[in-house]
Amino acid sequence: MVPGRTLNVVSVMKQIRIHNILEKTRKKKEKANDSKNGVEGESPAVMKEQENLRKKVTDLIKKQKLPAVRKIVKAKDDSKPWNADARAKVGSRLIELLLQTAYIQPPCDQLADSPSEPRPAFVHAFRTVSYENKKGAKKYGVIQCDPLVLKGLEKTARHMVIPYMPMLVPPLRWRGYDKGAHLFLPSYVMRIHGAKQQREAVKRAPRKQLQAVFEALDTLGNTRWRVNKRVLSVVDRIWSNGGCLADLVDHSDVPLPEKPETEDEALLKKWKWKLRGVKKDNRERHAQRCDIELKLAVARKMKDEEGFYYPHNIDFRGRAYPMHPYLNHLGSDLCRGILEFAEGRPLGKSGLRWLKIHIANLFAGGVDKLSYEGRIAFTENHLDDIFDCTDKPLDGKRWWLHAEDPFQFLAVCINLTEALRSSSPETYISHIPVHQDGSCNGLQHYAALGRDKLGAAAVNLVAGEKPADVYSGIAARVLDIMRRDAQKDPDVFPDALRAKELINQVDRKLVKQTVMTSVYGVTYIGARDQIKRRLKERGITEESDIFGCSCYAAKVTLTALGEMFEAARSIMNWLGDCAKIIASENEPVRWTTPLGLPVVQPYRKLGTRSIKTSLQVLILQKETDKVMVQRQRTAFSPNFVHSLDSSHMMMTAVACKGQA
Repeated sequence: MVPGRTLNVVSVMKQIRIHNILEKTRKKKEKANDSKNGVEGESPAVMKEQENLRKKVTDLIKKQKLPAVRKIVKAKDDSKPWNADARAKVGSRLIELLLQTAYIQPPCDQLADSPSEPRPAFVHAFRTVSYENKKGAKKYGVIQCDPLVLKGLEKTARHMVIPYMPMLVPPLRWRGYDKGAHLFLPSYVMRIHGAKQQREAVKRAPRKQLQAVFEALDTLGNTRWRVNKRVLSVVDRIWSNGGCLADLVDHSDVPLPEKPETEDEALLKKWKWKLRGVKKDNRERHAQRCDIELKLAVARKMKDEEGFYYPHNIDFRGRAYPMHPYLNHLGSDLCRGILEFAEGRPLGKSGLRWLKIHIANLFAGGVDKLSYEGRIAFTENHLDDIFDCTDKPLDGKRWWLHAEDPFQFLAVCINLTEALRSSSPETYISHIPVHQDGSCNGLQHYAALGRDKLGAAAVNLVAGEKPADVYSGIAARVLDIMRRDAQKDPDVFPDALRAKELINQVDRKLVKQTVMTSVYGVTYIGARDQIKRRLKERGITEESDIFGCSCYAAKVTLTALGEMFEAARSIMNWLGDCAKIIASENEPVRWTTPLGLPVVQPYRKLGTRSIKTSLQVLILQKETDKVMVQRQRTAFSPNFVHSLDSSHMMMTAVACKGQA
């Protein structure tokens, strides 16, 4: 085995290909030594070349120059990659070998006379899982971890190796489907998740056709970033003290409710609802804590670097994402607050003005809907608070915690303070990204497609003195509907009681996520869950009450959306009808974006096949030739708008590069 390699199916396959090349050249050499005339059909020059190849591969392995070895193997070995059956069988055998050889020695009991016996670190077992609201159950094979091993894994999780880290040198320029970005790690221009037709469409597209996409990804990937150390130090202080500030999750779990000592079925049912909700909250808290640990691990690793880069690729619709998933500029407020541009620019008069506007935008709470002059006045009226946030972020008035995006807000407070305290604010070098956000981009595209003047005004496609706020508009319409419903007789209209309960809860934040995702195909269930989360944040804890209220609120919000954006709904329906006609002919819906990217919707029916391995029978899913008509129809409208939005963003990125 090549030293330093992880044992997995892919690495084993590569090892075998290397082994085959070495064995092939070794056997030919032995035959040549046994025969005076050499190997039949092979000239001495060819034999010499193969011997040199063998030596070269052996030397590279000793020096652990594995990328060079892979390059040689790819050129010289014509064997086909293993199919899914072979990979599953080899993978299962590797797991079996691990089970047979991995043991742990438990700590000695102080009272025992001899050390405790070693026991397996991992055990293969079968577990039966039943699903809520579904009949029957399924049996799954699982690998169970010994509690001691699990404890060790939790301790060492922060030291895990993250392969696709930000790069310290500019990424390679994209030149093809798998040519670009990282120097050695496998990199693909599109995240296709196994969709064969989409992969082939991109591979077949001429390089000239995809040049605009490559140029945009290179522009994004060549933007240099660095860690904002002052903000990171504040985050570290909060996190080491238990979190629970500035939207950081609490280190502690929610205590489980005690079971009531009663036979009352209603009280027991209420307790079960509450218990289920608390357990779900604790699972979410655990996931959030792991996520924050990963983000902070990357930030701490990169904090002393002068700058680093994020290679980008796209999903099948053309939306661009950094290939590093944890700490990047498209992430949460925490990520965006910790990151800043590595290359600063003098603010100038315009930059100083936009920094003040940016502070108001990040504070939000209605301040971001004032005119530009109103937002500048808000910032100038709170300069003392801004200075206090900079000087004593955790020991002063902590005004920055009232902002909607607290860590980004703190970063801008620090930047503006330093600029204003400098001898010349306009020549101060700033590294802060100032956002230019769209007003519900999806609705903007529909308004443009339908030449909808009313919709365009609601989403700021036409100029006005103050920015229009589509979310407040929908919230006002929802409130009107609920006020009318609250006047109805509860015996005839059961939702009247819920309308009365929700009237004081309706605001732009309650409906914002549903409005944003409505044009991307959010379902009633999705809208219900979004509103349910907002209500839980406001302290409504009774699960039965929350569920009923969120069902009603989702229904009303979707009704208000349909009334306000009738033209957008018509376009969505028309696109869906087109997709249904295409998919009914067993063809996937496909189109080409304005930047030349071919898009093929991947939704096909899945079949299954059984593979008998040394551990158990595995059931693998595979795509069939049959398209999913309903999925093709419902997904086309949001996917098409996503592709337009991504094209717009990429064109903007290239235009900005031209103006730099």
